[in-house]
Formats: sequence, C-alpha cells, structure tokens
Amino acid sequence: MLSKSQARAFFLGGTGLFSAAFLALTYDSHKQVPNLTNEDKLTPEVIAGKAIWEDNNCMGCHTLFGEGAYYAPELTLIVKQKGRPYLRLFLKDPEAMYPGERKMQNYNFTDEEIDNVISFLEWCGEVDLNGFPAKPPLGRVAAPVVSTGKSDVPQPEMFKTVCTACHTVGGKGNMVGPPLDAIGNKFKREDLKAWINDPQKIKPGTAMPKIPMTDEQLNEVLDYLMSLSSE
Repeated sequence: MLSKSQARAFFLGGTGLFSAAFLALTYDSHKQVPNLTNEDKLTPEVIAGKAIWEDNNCMGCHTLFGEGAYYAPELTLIVKQKGRPYLRLFLKDPEAMYPGERKMQNYNFTDEEIDNVISFLEWCGEVDLNGFPAKPPLGRVAAPVVSTGKSDVPQPEMFKTVCTACHTVGGKGNMVGPPLDAIGNKFKREDLKAWINDPQKIKPGTAMPKIPMTDEQLNEVLDYLMSLSSE
C-alpha cells in the first residue's frame, strides 16, 4: 500500500507523463495536417466551392466528413463514387434527372459555380481521414457478371463518365443499378432507347434518372449496349 507521499508522487508523475504525451501527440497531429489535407491543392476553385457550400448551407441536409445533417447523402467521397460529369448534370438540374423524386432544390448555379463546388468536394475526397467513411460491414454481395462475347464497339464517353456511376460492365463501375453485361441479349434496341429516354414513363418510381443526352450520344450508348452480348 502506498503512503501519502508515494501516492502524491505517483499521481503527479502520471499526470505529468500523460500530459506530455498528449501535448506531443497534439503537436504531431497539427504538424501532419498540411500533408493529410493536401493543403497544397487548395486552389482558388476549391476555396470558391467551399464558399458556395457554406453560403447555401449544404450541411443543412448533407454530411461532410461525418458532420452535418443526415437528411441527404454523405458527400465526402461523392466525386470518387459518381464522377464529375454525373455530378455536373445533377447539379445543373436535380429534378430533371430524377423527376418527381429528388427533394434537392435547383440552386441555378452557373457552370463555373458547379465546377467550383465539385472541385471542393473532390478536394474533400482526397483528405486522408484514416479510412473514413468506412465501407459497410455487410456490403452488397454479388459476383461481377462478365460478358463472354467480344465487342468491337468502343465504350462511349457518356457511358464511361455517367452510366458507370450506377452500373457495372465486367465488374467495373458502381453497383447502384444492375450490371449491364450481356444486356444486348435481353432487350431490343428500341426498348432500351425508350427506357433511356424516359425511365419514369416505362416504370414510374424507378431510381433510374433521365440522363440528358444528344441523339448522337444516345446512339453511341445504344450501339455499345447492344454489343454486350454473350456468345
């Protein structure tokens, strides 16, 4: 059993030791901030995007780095998940992409403002957060379906930059929507065209957005999809 003087010395020594460790770790953390946050990549566009984010109170609905409201999706990694072209289309007119579904209002951003917001979100996604946000412990388990047939049609830019935000081909892309391997065997071209042109008309309430495309872009996507067939 410790005497009073020994207990006092133990308390003071322990307090001093852990206080020193705390100060050392705090100093080390602050020293690493510039590298962990990519401070050198804080461009004028990123700073302008942050100002737009704050001026429009985006955290009133969204979370960023886990902070904010939980009404709308977490956006820390949104650029990596969806890509700039998809986000540019969405921010231009949220309702147009998800008619009757999306509750996000149209802020009528200019093209420059949209690019600045995306630049800010892209910078956020590059910050080293030691694994945050974590992947769900029970992710969607599905083996990638790989088409066995060979396609001579190159993957169009619209498909690469927008469609893969939700769909996969050969296991590459995002598994929000169904994989599109061998889809050319399952649907006729005119059926796919009608679906892409107006998903809500074919299936009211579907999560598939109406992607604004030119006739040329639509035909390129259809050519590619119809080439995805199994042997």
